[in-house]
Amino acid sequence: MTAFEDRTRRCQERLAEVGADAAVLFPSTNLFYASGFREEPMERHLFLVIPGEGDPAFVAPEMYDDQIRDASWVGDLRLWADGDDPMAVVADLAAELDLRGGHLLVDDTMWALFTQDLRETLPEATFDLASEVFDDLRIRKDEAELAALREAGDLADAVSVEIRELGEEAIGMTETELAEEIDRRLAESGGEEVAFGTIAGSGPNGAKPHHRHADRKIQRGDPVVLDFGAYVENYPGDQTRTVVFAGDPPAGFEEVHEIVREAQQTAVEAVEPGVLAEEIDRAAREVVESAGYADEFVHRTGHGVGLDVHEDPYIVEGNETELEKGMVFSVEPGVYLPGEFGVRIEDLVAVTDSGCERLNDSPRTWEPL
Repeated sequence: MTAFEDRTRRCQERLAEVGADAAVLFPSTNLFYASGFREEPMERHLFLVIPGEGDPAFVAPEMYDDQIRDASWVGDLRLWADGDDPMAVVADLAAELDLRGGHLLVDDTMWALFTQDLRETLPEATFDLASEVFDDLRIRKDEAELAALREAGDLADAVSVEIRELGEEAIGMTETELAEEIDRRLAESGGEEVAFGTIAGSGPNGAKPHHRHADRKIQRGDPVVLDFGAYVENYPGDQTRTVVFAGDPPAGFEEVHEIVREAQQTAVEAVEPGVLAEEIDRAAREVVESAGYADEFVHRTGHGVGLDVHEDPYIVEGNETELEKGMVFSVEPGVYLPGEFGVRIEDLVAVTDSGCERLNDSPRTWEPL
């Protein structure tokens, strides 16, 4: 049994537990997680139907016949040609599987076009979200997933060191040029694609947590927030360092950087099975608050990472999820002083039997390498 089939069978067990008759997935990370076939959403109807019992089936354009068969363990393909009515194929499959009046879980990200077509084709069915099943399945990573995440972490570490070694060469580059250099090196080092829009926020732009990059030139003494990663074997890296390439940093920067570094270390050391997700957020936040920067720590401490860069568990106040072995998430406290600079330090960690494994280990200092 492949890992993908095993995940599908566990999905079927969860369907029974939550009282659902089937999951209906469209091109998404859930579909890949269960089938091994990856595709971007498009205007054509492509579904993976996972019934509570028996084998799943694809409803797909006939042009995908060979692609799906090559990538997926699923052997039941109900193909339709351009000019056909794909929902007629869905209706026939639903009748065959006795799903016409069933309770169906659809992908959370399924386009409204397709959910509306499902509702019109199956008017007696009821609908809810597939996250009811898949969030619980995906929150704990298996060994193959952890291996891919480790590789993605190693890649981010290597590029982080390379970029920091630019030193004086980075002075005068625009943020966009620096981001493009990071992306190029991620690709050359084996990254499949960037995991998200690379952040290179210099000086006052670093005080905007989700600033990407712009035409501002990096100056001597500028703190630069660098947040990037790339996919390896379908799993992303995500690391943040705040560095000064050359020159003396502004007043107060070294103090703030040390506060953030201490907050991150404290939070990482708090990670172990049985601890609540919100307690990790609290551990980081208490360090920042005690230093007088409570109002400048404006986001959650972390987010889960898997096939999606942002997924469960979210490391935030109010999340009472108990940490379990195999969960992977970021620990990334930050302090942001508008008009001056920002500091964020981020690593991914995997929960182990007794604590956690850090998936990033590049230098967390701010000084040039």
